[in-house]
Amino acid sequence: MSGNYLPRNRAAEWLGRSVLKLMGWRIEGQLPKLDKFVAIGAHHTSNWDFVIFIALKFVLRLNARWFGKHSIFRWPFGGLMRSWGGIPIRRDRQLNTVEQAIQAFREHDEFILVLSPEGTRKKVERWKMGFYHIALGAGVPIVLGALDYQNRRVVIGPTFLPTGDEKADLTAMLAFFRPYVPKKPEYAFHGD
Repeated sequence: MSGNYLPRNRAAEWLGRSVLKLMGWRIEGQLPKLDKFVAIGAHHTSNWDFVIFIALKFVLRLNARWFGKHSIFRWPFGGLMRSWGGIPIRRDRQLNTVEQAIQAFREHDEFILVLSPEGTRKKVERWKMGFYHIALGAGVPIVLGALDYQNRRVVIGPTFLPTGDEKADLTAMLAFFRPYVPKKPEYAFHGD
């Protein structure tokens, strides 16, 4: 069994499926059969995005890692967040998170890192491009995943290999996300 997929845990799968069903969500598309990749989920505009992501992680049995604000890793939920693949990030410190993530890709034969390019639920003027530099530095593709609240679906999109032309690559990735409506459309970044 690939290290990117967890052993079957019927309780976690049931919980994930139940959450998606109760919320009226479905999954469209399939993840690529790759050992390593960065997955980005956009548009991140609501706390509900995290709930949907964790449900998706359980349903797909993904052994995916993700970065989260350090404050969500405090007691009483810190252990749970870490067990779900969370890695605490302190935004107030100038630590080189990109280089640490690249090193993690080098150290593991199989590794999935899921990130939100906005880095927050609030409106942003641009995406944080750490995900891009991680993928480029680690030599891994980026898998695009959209949350479409209008149609209640998670859309697993194409696999995108960064070329090094950040501006052109960003334009191409944003084109994939443009049709999908987030929970708070006014917070979505479209590159305009």
